[in-house]
Amino acid sequence: MKVFVVEDDEFYGRMLRHQIELDPECKVELFHTGREMLDQLAQNPSLITLDYSLPDISCEELLSKIQEFDRDIPVVIVSAQENISTAVELLKKGAYEYIEKNEKTKERLWSITRNIRERQSLRTELEELKSKVATQFDFSSTMKGSSPGIQRIFDLMKRAAETNITVSLSGETGTGKELAAKAIHYNSTRAKSPFVAVNLSALPESLIESELFGHERGSFTGAERQRIGRFEEANGGTIFLDEIAEMNPLIQSKLLRVLQERVIVRIGSNQPTAIDVRLIVATHKDLAEEVRKGNFREDLYYRLLGLPIILPPWRERGNDILLLAKHFMKEFARINAIKEPA
Repeated sequence: MKVFVVEDDEFYGRMLRHQIELDPECKVELFHTGREMLDQLAQNPSLITLDYSLPDISCEELLSKIQEFDRDIPVVIVSAQENISTAVELLKKGAYEYIEKNEKTKERLWSITRNIRERQSLRTELEELKSKVATQFDFSSTMKGSSPGIQRIFDLMKRAAETNITVSLSGETGTGKELAAKAIHYNSTRAKSPFVAVNLSALPESLIESELFGHERGSFTGAERQRIGRFEEANGGTIFLDEIAEMNPLIQSKLLRVLQERVIVRIGSNQPTAIDVRLIVATHKDLAEEVRKGNFREDLYYRLLGLPIILPPWRERGNDILLLAKHFMKEFARINAIKEPA
């Protein structure tokens, strides 16, 4: 972990460097002026500590220039004076922490450095985990099969992953609609953001609105705290609405508004919240037939249709059934640590 220490007092700067480098994972570069440090920002430090009173540039201007370069670099202000209003103002402007130069400075700086390093380590592990998840949802490894029908599905899924278009998956129960949705998400540009799946048929009608859009504390009996909905949870990523045909007319109208305006409103609030989600829906019913029966809004149907993908039933997939059976047999043997049958 690379740490930049900017301190015009040479002795105090060496002391801070020594303290931080007690952590063997940290390497400190010491600067005596702000401009010297700015010239080296391309090294992408993981943490910067700034003396509040530097001879060449104000702390506020230096903080602004660091944020212009990279807003994610934590900046800790180290000041010889305890000034609450200044500290609050710098924290509002994006400083990670403000600490006073006193007998506790070394301990606080040590603690901050350790916390930042641990947080960055967790972030790295998370990125690696997401990368592994993405490889697990490669189209051909997710949905086993070599039949012409499933190969056409793979082609459509690849096209879907290359865009942000709404995808509507249909097919009989057990044909792999949620697996297809995950494969599209984890092979798209949204792969590092959340994938949130909601089975609408499994939710009581009275809870669907709260589940999807969230609620404010006290908005109804039992709402003891604020709760964000699944759309907010999926912000930046993908929300998968399974069994979309089970949605009642009221929720259909609310979903249509969300798709049109790209905002949600929690129950009990008048404040809209902007969202950026990719929508994938699924149903085992014929949604067009549901429209003709008056069970589903026609305007919402056309909003959801997007790129339609119809997953073929297993009876039409020939030898794919044998491939799937072999796959499950291998998985069973692996999970139970037994020798795979010949």
